[in-house]
Amino acid sequence: MNEPWQRTIVDAHPWDFVRGLIHSDGCRVTNWTTRVVAGERKRYEYPRYFFSNKSDDIRRLFTDALDLVGVEWTTLARGGDPFSVSVARKASVTLMDTHVGPKY
Repeated sequence: MNEPWQRTIVDAHPWDFVRGLIHSDGCRVTNWTTRVVAGERKRYEYPRYFFSNKSDDIRRLFTDALDLVGVEWTTLARGGDPFSVSVARKASVTLMDTHVGPKY
């Protein structure tokens, strides 16, 4: 369960919190898919962010921070257990790129 002091800090500094979690337990990748267009298979690539953590509390603080800053996200599950958060919509990835920066 999240403590009130945690919520206060995240609410006051959501981008700092998101940046820290992406740099520690997240990544930015280039995803790809293929589609048939006019009878020809084409490959499409797009950037995407992932954040994985087994703690429901930490994932909740992370997704609440994303909501605060207007980033759209989805949860991925493995065997019914949600473990990863994905950011793939173009506008949301652009926001993340602007505020998170590269992971060194």
